[in-house]
Amino acid sequence: MSEVVILTESAAFQIKEMMKHNEEEDSFLRVAVKGGGCSGLSYGLGFEKEPTEKDVKLEQHGIPIVVDKESAAILKGTIIDYKQSMMGGGFTIENPNAIATCGCGSSFRTATHYGTPEEC
Repeated sequence: MSEVVILTESAAFQIKEMMKHNEEEDSFLRVAVKGGGCSGLSYGLGFEKEPTEKDVKLEQHGIPIVVDKESAAILKGTIIDYKQSMMGGGFTIENPNAIATCGCGSSFRTATHYGTPEEC
């Protein structure tokens, strides 16, 4: 059975640095899907102190991760990476369930989940 989300080592390193910088070392990484974006759904990443009973809990590279069960179904097998280039760095999300994405890279839709499209 594949993981809900997979963090690369590069993403994990960056998340640990962000947790330290924001004094969130005791927090969970929250990965979520919400309605919005130009393709109907968008990704959310943030820190959260306490999971709920509706969360799937994971741990990768020493980072505790929570994903709500509804988002987990949409995110199954998603790879979160961090890429650095001459123009700076940023997180990339590769979701095998997405059938369409928009140019901004943060909005998508799946065959069964469309959300409500907005502009990027």
